[in-house]
Amino acid sequence: MEKNVKKIPTTVGIIMDGNRRWAKANNLPKLEGHRLGYKKIKELMRWAKDANIQNIIVYAFSTENWNRTKDEVSYLMDLFRFIFKNEIRYLKQEGIRVRYMGEKHRFSPDFQKLMAKTEQETAKAQGPLLGICLSYGGRAEIIQATNQAIAKGKPIDETSFSKYLWTSGIPDPDIIIRTGGEYRLSGFLTWQNVYSELFFTQTYWPAFTKKEFMDILEEFASRDRRNGR
Repeated sequence: MEKNVKKIPTTVGIIMDGNRRWAKANNLPKLEGHRLGYKKIKELMRWAKDANIQNIIVYAFSTENWNRTKDEVSYLMDLFRFIFKNEIRYLKQEGIRVRYMGEKHRFSPDFQKLMAKTEQETAKAQGPLLGICLSYGGRAEIIQATNQAIAKGKPIDETSFSKYLWTSGIPDPDIIIRTGGEYRLSGFLTWQNVYSELFFTQTYWPAFTKKEFMDILEEFASRDRRNGR
């Protein structure tokens, strides 16, 4: 690491906001912002490895994003397919495990197969985990977890309920970062974020830098996290 960060977060959540506004500000087609936003994720994972962070969860496509224009949704689906098909070798070389979280059933069968293949072929990687939230919403996650718990017919507590979440087995985020200048969480990890340290930046996602990321980690290390105690 470039800075002396004493307290390392185990899990970092990222709301990658501002792709379209970055493209507009740079006189580029808005869809180009999404392409460069994807490339920024690859940079992010290198930063995570440098910082010894075990888990990164990114908000890639929310349940509300289905309501965007047909052309934009189609472009994003094609971009995701390209990633699934062409990045497995890169992910394995970098030791990155991938896990998808969200309403997988809303995607086409071929899309679901590509997701499963990526997860299976990176499952034994020893590096950081990249959790990708697709068709994800915090309320939708809680509802599906509740229905699963009801189907089991057994009493639950917070610990057992967490096993039904899409993030099951991944520690709750110590940090949530939102780029793009908005000050809300937009349904991101609603159950999991109750004690997350929140960081909001004006920087659009494609312009987010390693220095800004490291500065956030340094500030996190200085915070006194009592978690209600």
